[in-house]
Amino acid sequence: MSHALAIPAALSRIEAETPADAEGVEALVMAAFGPGRFAKTAERLREGSHAAVGLVVRLDGRVVGSVRLWPVVVGETPALFLGPIAVDAGRRSDGLGAELVQACLDQARTLDVGGVLLVGDSAYFERFGFVGAPEAILPGPVDRRRVLWLATGVDQVSGPVRIG
Repeated sequence: MSHALAIPAALSRIEAETPADAEGVEALVMAAFGPGRFAKTAERLREGSHAAVGLVVRLDGRVVGSVRLWPVVVGETPALFLGPIAVDAGRRSDGLGAELVQACLDQARTLDVGGVLLVGDSAYFERFGFVGAPEAILPGPVDRRRVLWLATGVDQVSGPVRIG
């Protein structure tokens, strides 16, 4: 079953993030989440780490969508942590967020990991195959109902989540 959504013709295809995209990605994420994002538990898993996968969508040379996967370990299972997903406010109805998530998951399936972990809304992410992962213990407070797992090799995970 394909979850891919069409990107409007005016937009470039999803591409690998490059070092030249860093400023645009940061501005997009800051606009989407604000400075409060630094207080979130998910940020503890990104601090001091380097993204394993970064994808962007550009419009007229400007980054209008971004998503990253970060190497983590859940218990003893190598995994990837998805996020943040950020889309320019003027493009949020274009389906770019879902397109970026699907592209990230396609990449994750090519890597030697047990799956993809994220903190998010199950109603949104279940369409991609994510299920609850309440036994994955993140390094800080989090609503366990929002901890989700997509298996790419290991059906279920439990234990502390740390930077991989």
